[in-house]
Amino acid sequence: MTTDPAYVADLATQMATRRPDLLALAEDELKAFRAFKATVAAFIHNPAIAHDIRTNLARDLGLPAPTPEKTHG
Repeated sequence: MTTDPAYVADLATQMATRRPDLLALAEDELKAFRAFKATVAAFIHNPAIAHDIRTNLARDLGLPAPTPEKTHG
């Protein structure tokens, strides 16, 4: 698989010109994925949810573990 910027740019131009419908579908999928990722990140960093649950979810998804909350006392 090549990662030559000129080659990639040429493919992107071809895609936009020949199949704008597929490009729109890909953009919609990317938008949905980003929203899902933001939801997961918010869950993992929500201190109202038990730390062990958030830590295990992060581990299962291959994400960094949340920082433990500081206790006051």
